[in-house]
Amino acid sequence: MYLHLGCEALVRSSEIVGLFDLDTTTVSGVSRAFLHAAQERGEIRPLGNELPKSFVLAEKGGATRVFLSPLAVATLLKRTETELY
Repeated sequence: MYLHLGCEALVRSSEIVGLFDLDTTTVSGVSRAFLHAAQERGEIRPLGNELPKSFVLAEKGGATRVFLSPLAVATLLKRTETELY
């Protein structure tokens, strides 16, 4: 199954490592450091021009991708058939 992340972006559900709310996770210095390192490695993929509400961590073949989605985590979870936690 695929999850639509917004802005015509799809990711295979089996590749999703986690769905994270940007407002709550970026309070932690560890999360900010992770996102900064991912950006420096070129792993961040912004979806659209809107302010992102969540990020989706995905891994495929050992490659990490971080999608910045304009959709809330609750919306993304509703789009899945199974819970991802």
